[in-house]
Amino acid sequence: MNSTPAIPHYILVDGSSYLYRAFHAMPPLTSSSGQPTGAVRGVINMLRKLCEEYSDSHVVVVFDAKGKTFRHDMFPDYKANRPSMPDELREQIEPIHKIVKAMGLPLIIVDGVEADDVIGTYAKQASDNQQHVLISTGDKDMAQLVNPYVRLMNTMSNEYLDEAGVLDKFGVPADRIIDYLALMGDKVDNIPGVNKCGPKTAVKWLTAYDSMTGVIEHADEVKGKVGEYLREATAWLPQSYDLATIRCELELDEPIETIQQAEPDNDELLALFTEYEFKSWIKELSDGGSNGAGASSAAVPTLPVETSYITMLDAAEFEAYVKTLEQHELIAFDTETTSLEVLDAELVGVSFSTKAGEGVYIPVAHDYLGAPPQIDRDVLVAVLKPLLENPDIKKVGQNLKYDRNVLLKYDIELQGIAFDTMVESYVLNATATRHDMNSLATHYLNHTCISFEDIAGKGKKQLTFNQIDLEVAGPYAAEDADICWRLHEHLWPQIEALQLESLFHDIEMPLVTVLADIEYGGVHIDGDLLLGQSAELKTTLSEIESKAYELAGEQFNLASPKQLADILFSEEKLQLPIVKKTKGGAPSTSEEVLQELALDYPLPKLLLNYRSLSKLKTTYTDKLPKMIHPTTQRVHTSYHQTVVATGRLSSTAPNLQNIPIKTDEGRRVRQAFVAQKGHKIVAADYSQIELRIMADLSKDEGLLEAFNNGEDIHKATAAEIFGVALGDVTTDMRRSAKAINFGLIYGMSAFGLAKQLGVGRHDAQEFMNVYFERYPGVKTYMNNVRAQAREDGFVETLFGRRLYLPDVMSSNNMRQQAALRAAINAPMQGTAADIIKRAMIQMHASLEQWNADHAEPTRMLMQVHDELVFDVPTTHLDEMSSMINEIMSSAADLSVPLVVDVGVGDNWDEAH
Repeated sequence: MNSTPAIPHYILVDGSSYLYRAFHAMPPLTSSSGQPTGAVRGVINMLRKLCEEYSDSHVVVVFDAKGKTFRHDMFPDYKANRPSMPDELREQIEPIHKIVKAMGLPLIIVDGVEADDVIGTYAKQASDNQQHVLISTGDKDMAQLVNPYVRLMNTMSNEYLDEAGVLDKFGVPADRIIDYLALMGDKVDNIPGVNKCGPKTAVKWLTAYDSMTGVIEHADEVKGKVGEYLREATAWLPQSYDLATIRCELELDEPIETIQQAEPDNDELLALFTEYEFKSWIKELSDGGSNGAGASSAAVPTLPVETSYITMLDAAEFEAYVKTLEQHELIAFDTETTSLEVLDAELVGVSFSTKAGEGVYIPVAHDYLGAPPQIDRDVLVAVLKPLLENPDIKKVGQNLKYDRNVLLKYDIELQGIAFDTMVESYVLNATATRHDMNSLATHYLNHTCISFEDIAGKGKKQLTFNQIDLEVAGPYAAEDADICWRLHEHLWPQIEALQLESLFHDIEMPLVTVLADIEYGGVHIDGDLLLGQSAELKTTLSEIESKAYELAGEQFNLASPKQLADILFSEEKLQLPIVKKTKGGAPSTSEEVLQELALDYPLPKLLLNYRSLSKLKTTYTDKLPKMIHPTTQRVHTSYHQTVVATGRLSSTAPNLQNIPIKTDEGRRVRQAFVAQKGHKIVAADYSQIELRIMADLSKDEGLLEAFNNGEDIHKATAAEIFGVALGDVTTDMRRSAKAINFGLIYGMSAFGLAKQLGVGRHDAQEFMNVYFERYPGVKTYMNNVRAQAREDGFVETLFGRRLYLPDVMSSNNMRQQAALRAAINAPMQGTAADIIKRAMIQMHASLEQWNADHAEPTRMLMQVHDELVFDVPTTHLDEMSSMINEIMSSAADLSVPLVVDVGVGDNWDEAH
């Protein structure tokens, strides 16, 4: 149940729950001395928010004590499966305790018992006195404590649970939660339950037999394997029940009624914040504000209990409001439209915020039956144009690329795009959460936004925004601007603390406008050419099907894994060797399996070709002609700036990153990307950029020399590995060297390299050994990067982008090894992404200046991995090719030259 609880007399905080949740939710922040501080910041953030929202309640913080508890005496294997606390978390406990005490909050730690038992005892003491209690925790076990006076609150999800809420969430009432927990057991705490008994089974049994005792008494009635498991468990279930029971009768030194909050010790807080380098909190204290238990925090915004959201309908009031906006240095801004597709979207309204908790929505086009008169859209555009085009008034928004292009349709060019909360979150920690507003609000503000589906409905009957009643549309739109404002207040101090401002201001934010222009401009597509190719592919696929039926000896569905597995592996059919099985135990027909089988058998090879051509047809040749916009006669992709953790861009509708280049059919798709009349396509591609970055990062003398001498790096590597002169390197030697060069920067093992080269593992290991002997700097670099990843939990690009690797200390060896491989490649791939972004930003600025002086414009059409594609007037080909080469090759100052291959043609394939 999510209803807001009555004001509680006591707030009991499960500090140990806060500790672990903050540790895993926050980026691994450290002070300049190396002291981990991420969990400290997270725990204190949550406590400050809690104290602000419940300023009339008594807050008590309870932590687990060190060492074993009475449950270990009852059951020596209690919590035996839990991994030991990470050192970087253990180091943060004492700082948290110090700050909690300095905030004036009671800190309770009782030896020999868990925080749950202390909280349970205090909750009972209060409820016995008919005092309301709110327990702030993420622990489901606490649900057993809920009664008419005790509720739970999950600070991460903003969920409140009373008695009805417990029943709704778990399927059993609060007084049966212990039975429920005992039956299921707990793998984390190593409490044995009934094997294969999950939540549904536990609820089913308790509904039928009322209690765990009743379940045991009727164990013989439970059929099947789970019945056998139940009967096996009856001996230990009573002990499991006892272990899961929170003690509520402890004899504590301080009864709850004697516990009092103290005034914050601001001098001590200032000293602690200085020691752990919480700059925004230091500033707040230095400015005279209190940063104790009841403090508000500009750096760590929280959603107020009450918000002020206004829907503005009066034109005079609107014009007066805009004048107040013009007095602000920064405003939060958002548009509401009829569609997520920019070129089809019509403006329905705009919202603003300049303060946490406040939002104003100005509607212009709600046209449902009975809609009130609104501001005229033309009037709104005219009044807002000077404000939105003023570069001195900074704007913050969420995905401002979209809002910027919507406004272009109304002759407003949004200026002063200073902050985008989606990009701020991505720069801070690309992998901590998704970067849409709802996810960010939940993750960083512990707030659940009004969902669009709640006000618009779902599916085919979903309303567009102009059809939604202003009574619900207004708060939704105003909240968007408000949440954007407070997200910025929360995220920006953290970006500053990690010194990521340059990455944000110099690369990511300027790129927003660059990508917006590329998307809005689109690219010409020859739809007829693609439709012709589709027809040819259909014929080819039909021929492949016939050949496959002939090889299989019968007809079957080539797209069905089950039918395919039967053909390939069954004793009655081809009886091919089973390379790998699915999780369910069936023979796998994955791409990887077919590739291995294709080395020796014709049908798998045929199937791979079928899959490749079928995907090309459905994804590109069939679909691209339908994506040509009727107004612009171009295809407009969407670039995603905050998806790939390494900093690379991705694109959808269409996905330009995955059009094949190594096959004739894939290149024919690229032939459909054409220049406009009187122009040519110019494609500029970085040559071996990641290897060049490896040379720069590793400072290996051999690599540096090869690149600085302009040598063919694969040929040079082959000469080193095989011990021959450059002139004696064969094609096969170069091919092997290329596989090694690229394989190693992706952290490839000897096993992977052997598979790639088609040689034995021993031979592959020998190749690697010789490679590292010839290029010792590379090995040193790789070892250093792995060590840094283990120590810091992240690696960095040349330009300071942090790439977090949460699995680098995983107890799962496969996940840890994957993280260590990523640690080697991520700085190179991330640096390559940063370099081409810098080139795009410089090209965009140079083209704006160039086009202002020339009648026929040059346009940047696409970015695909390490390649930029342009539409250039034929009269300026030489000048523009030279400019592109110069800008791209100077986008970073490396120890080796950045080489750019520039090609020209009537279409993308010819230019590549």
